[in-house]
Amino acid sequence: MDEIDRKIISQLQLDGRTTLEKLAGITGLSNTGVKKRLNKLIRKGIVKVSTLIDVKNLDLQAAIVLMEVESSEALNSLISRFRNCPRVVNMFTTLGGYNLVALVVAEDRNTLESISIEKCSLRSGEGVRRSEFYPISDIYYSSFMPVREYLTRMNYTVTPCDVDCRPCHRYKTEKCVGCPTTTHYRGHL
Repeated sequence: MDEIDRKIISQLQLDGRTTLEKLAGITGLSNTGVKKRLNKLIRKGIVKVSTLIDVKNLDLQAAIVLMEVESSEALNSLISRFRNCPRVVNMFTTLGGYNLVALVVAEDRNTLESISIEKCSLRSGEGVRRSEFYPISDIYYSSFMPVREYLTRMNYTVTPCDVDCRPCHRYKTEKCVGCPTTTHYRGHL
């Protein structure tokens, strides 16, 4: 990456809909030159065109989940189990005491509590030695996150993590809206 690539990336981070003409003015290249640069950045996997969702604007509740997982097999199993979960925004492995960290979202505080303690919780996974769950109260700099909306409304009968929401006490008492991938989902995600 050179300075022109950095200018293109910086401007697109501020406004992903910046025109080629405006990018040309910022970089000093022609429209065609900017388009070639941008296509090269995309082709090389340096940038990706994507949509982020404003979790504050949608009143989504976010939390960070810290987990100490006992083995690489258990860690890989958890990552695989929640690969298609629309509530899991992202997962990270770390080298610290907690070796798996997840960023999760829910439609309301009750549902956030459900995904903290129920069978559908990351923390209930086999091999999790200890965990901590931190609801996020304020988000600074940017409340836009790569919430995986494309995984919702899949009309499954069983969730991707293989949990049936319907027998859950919290779902029955309407303290949880259920999984967004299923036919019995009651939320707005």
